[in-house]
Amino acid sequence: MRQTAVLMVVAGAAALGIAWWSEYVLGHVPCGLCLWERWPYRIVAVLGLLAAFLPRDGARSVLVLCIPVLAVAVGLGFVHVGVEQGWWASPLPECRAPVFHGGSFAQRLAAMPARPAKPCDAPTYLVPGVPLSMAALGSLYAGVLIFIVRRGTQVRTRFRGRGRKSIQG
Repeated sequence: MRQTAVLMVVAGAAALGIAWWSEYVLGHVPCGLCLWERWPYRIVAVLGLLAAFLPRDGARSVLVLCIPVLAVAVGLGFVHVGVEQGWWASPLPECRAPVFHGGSFAQRLAAMPARPAKPCDAPTYLVPGVPLSMAALGSLYAGVLIFIVRRGTQVRTRFRGRGRKSIQG
């Protein structure tokens, strides 16, 4: 159980670390959906940290909470991939171009964001030659983590009398 808890801490930190590396080292600008996709990994890391210090039954209960959080990560990634592929529009208003109504040129410039946002329909490819965007990779990653948490929280029971001869007096 502790191994699964520590793995969730490491997995959450790894996802956030890759996002940080992509943003600050590679220079990729995150869109609004990208920023939302980071939240489940923060939550999973905190739940894993909490589970690492709880007794076995409490740890199992906390780790089971990682499953719906990771399901949200899969869903967010799926929504983002749909936006990237043009299947539907982004649900976030910050992913759309700003609309200015009236006012002077100076007022329009003042209303613009200080940092230009990346449109949510422009995919970022992390691995050259692999046609999976970061959103798709994040969704697949969360799906694998769901499988790992399920395996790590299964109750393992053993029948202790199997294979032994009973001693009758």
